[in-house]
Amino acid sequence: MTIGFDEIQLEKSPVGDIVTLKFKGKVSKADYEDFVPQIEFLMKGDAKIRLLIELHDFEGWTAAAMWEDTKFAARHFNDIERLAVVGEARWEHGITTFIKPFTMAAVKYFDMQDADQARRWIREKE
Repeated sequence: MTIGFDEIQLEKSPVGDIVTLKFKGKVSKADYEDFVPQIEFLMKGDAKIRLLIELHDFEGWTAAAMWEDTKFAARHFNDIERLAVVGEARWEHGITTFIKPFTMAAVKYFDMQDADQARRWIREKE
């Protein structure tokens, strides 16, 4: 399975824009070229977003996708207010540990069965 980026959803909320990204399989550079411009459009000016990432049957990233992710993180170190990762596999919990040094966002991991809790957390006022 190499689907990668599967879906993007935007929700306007009282706490700001919430972007949900869904990934399946392995994420590629082409996936980043698809969804990053959409996210960056929302970040124009001083707007911060909240990001909810759902991983379904996730197989990781290609090397080129990891590089795209690193560049995105460097450009937007302060632009994400909260980041929730929802996953199905134990190793995916480590993704949040890896992400934390690359962002000022509050970062939390949730197991797939706690997806509703992740959605509540991403919408909470500070």
